[in-house]
Amino acid sequence: MSATAAAHLRHDWTLAEVKALFEQPFNDLLFQAQSVHRAHFDANRVQVSTLLSIKTGACPEDCKYCPQSGHYNTGLDKEKLLEVQKVLEAAAEAKAIGSTRFCMGAAWKHPSAKDMPYVLEMVKGVKAMGLETCMTLGKLDQEQTAALAEAGLDYYNHNLDTSPEFYGNIITTRTYGERLQTLAYVRDAGMKICSGGILGMGESLDDRAGLLIQLANLPEHPESVPINMLVKVKGTPLAEEQDVDPFDFIRMLAVARIMMPKSHVRLSAGREAMNEQMQALAFFAGANSIFYGEKLLTTANPQADKDMQLFARLGIQPEERQEHADEVHQAAIEQALVEQRDSKLFYNAASA
Repeated sequence: MSATAAAHLRHDWTLAEVKALFEQPFNDLLFQAQSVHRAHFDANRVQVSTLLSIKTGACPEDCKYCPQSGHYNTGLDKEKLLEVQKVLEAAAEAKAIGSTRFCMGAAWKHPSAKDMPYVLEMVKGVKAMGLETCMTLGKLDQEQTAALAEAGLDYYNHNLDTSPEFYGNIITTRTYGERLQTLAYVRDAGMKICSGGILGMGESLDDRAGLLIQLANLPEHPESVPINMLVKVKGTPLAEEQDVDPFDFIRMLAVARIMMPKSHVRLSAGREAMNEQMQALAFFAGANSIFYGEKLLTTANPQADKDMQLFARLGIQPEERQEHADEVHQAAIEQALVEQRDSKLFYNAASA
């Protein structure tokens, strides 16, 4: 299959076609992925996001990879929903170190009616700073989705994790269909979708291909596709899984790039275990988004200064978004913080 053919948006991929991409000689696959990438993106720009856990631990879901699940003893401290003020301060710090998108994650099966007002204020406050906003809160209903869209949420993250066939081996407390329904609600509300999966959970090549087929065959491709490498956490059922072969991980990124040519493919969890050479190869394969900062929810993430040093060595620049002047943003940040201090929503949401 030529790079030109693959550069067109398709929503009808078959398992045989996708496996054929995976099974190409490595150099041929990377050449095709890089060619597709250059047709749609500046090959030397990478989108930079920061992720903050706004509510940590005690999640009722039983995802076998997740240290936040209440089903497993991982030693993770459980925390209540962060105060709106603290979230806005973290967002201001993220902007100061170069992030253009601020992602907020909560360990919930779904957001409660009690917590939604605070979540909406977080979105509004971060948006006022000139940052793109993203949240991952679990399953949503139509009313919650509409409220988030009205508050100004840009992206909603809801990963499919793996193929439909392998999914039941990893999660039993939420169905694959429920995940797809949440994505449909998000799209219908006019928000952008961030959805991907995890490698290293014991899945087969067919499962990796099946995950990408589910994403690429959606009516519209997700704007952001995070590809995670399992971070093995003691106490979770997947703590002893075999490591992912680095070349297999790069192949996953490359095939994702070819199948979803206009999506940002995010080099996500597991980057702490990747050396600079592997990360450079990932960018060549078409990855053009990273999480930036010291922690990725509850697992380590390379430090921001190391990322910028690597970018400099590779000639990569952070992707810019159209923004107002810095002084306008500074005023917006200060105003948002003042408004939150004066609001009852400044207080701990869990106490409401």
